[in-house]
Amino acid sequence: MNLTLPNKPNRGEPIIGHDDLVLITGAAGFIGLVVVENLLSRGFRNLRCFTRSKGAAHLENLSAQFPQARVEVIEGNLLSRDNCTKALQGVAVVLHLAAGRGEKLVPDAYLNSVVTTRNLLDACVQQECLKRFVSISSFTVYTNAGKRRWRVLDESCPTERRPELRGDAYTYAKVKQDELVAEYGKRFGIPFVLVRPGYVYGRAGTGITGRVGSAAFGLFLHLGGATQLPLSYVDNCADAIVLAALEPGVEGETFNVVDDDLPSSRRFLRLYKKRVRRFKSIYIPKAVSYLLCFLWERYSQWSEGQLPLTFNRRAWHAFWKTTSFSNEKIKRQLGWTQRVATDEALKRYFDSCRTRGMSA
Repeated sequence: MNLTLPNKPNRGEPIIGHDDLVLITGAAGFIGLVVVENLLSRGFRNLRCFTRSKGAAHLENLSAQFPQARVEVIEGNLLSRDNCTKALQGVAVVLHLAAGRGEKLVPDAYLNSVVTTRNLLDACVQQECLKRFVSISSFTVYTNAGKRRWRVLDESCPTERRPELRGDAYTYAKVKQDELVAEYGKRFGIPFVLVRPGYVYGRAGTGITGRVGSAAFGLFLHLGGATQLPLSYVDNCADAIVLAALEPGVEGETFNVVDDDLPSSRRFLRLYKKRVRRFKSIYIPKAVSYLLCFLWERYSQWSEGQLPLTFNRRAWHAFWKTTSFSNEKIKRQLGWTQRVATDEALKRYFDSCRTRGMSA
């Protein structure tokens, strides 16, 4: 079924026409499939979807719903410069969603997020018809350390200067990816936009985000408390990504993507227990959780990494410090509005979690 897109205020014409070629990397992924559907529903008829072989069938099923469009599926690897060069031929806009998620080691995450992005950017330098390179980043790049409690986190907040100290390979890779995209924009004039979603969730429920807490010790430790969760329902996130690709005059900008009416960590956990399944949890007050992160960090350093740096003060500031979030910039400059209301999005998510039998 085609998406029903929200009404938009009168804004500038899109930077490309409906027959211009759009490349989507990571097109068969959780967000990528919804982005492809969003573009097709808006009438864009010339899409090139780059994916690994395991996702090609999903894209073919989706493209069958839009017989008037040309959806080219390319199976390949962004680590191949030749693959990147072929994928970029004739492309007007790149939506770069592919990323090295799930890697535990920094070299693997760097290879699959930074090196792949560099290969794409090198191919972009050779393309005279390129009008926009949209790179999908993440809220995880923000440090949040120098900000007082309750202050709003927005696009003006600093990112991690020492991401290697966060103890998270994905954070390190995303910080370096953002730096690389900005460097190519400055050196080679690549017209880029950075899009930073919060925690993206959808009907394919994946349980409870680590921003709420951790079940690492056999008992769920609730660490978030009153902190807002920077949630972005996948349909709403896809809208934001597509608008960032189409809106004129936003080159070099960064846009955070979060929904309206964000629930606190406490409310999310309460709803999860009510609508999915009940389990025991213990709330850890902020001062105690900060102390635990400090002690864990020190022991990890003392043991020379024998204890992984899973919990540390930088992670505490980024994930569990009392914070609120803003989406004012993306509304103001892109005309983004939330298509799926938060209450409805949470209902769909919890229904999916319950159906799939997800555990905390």
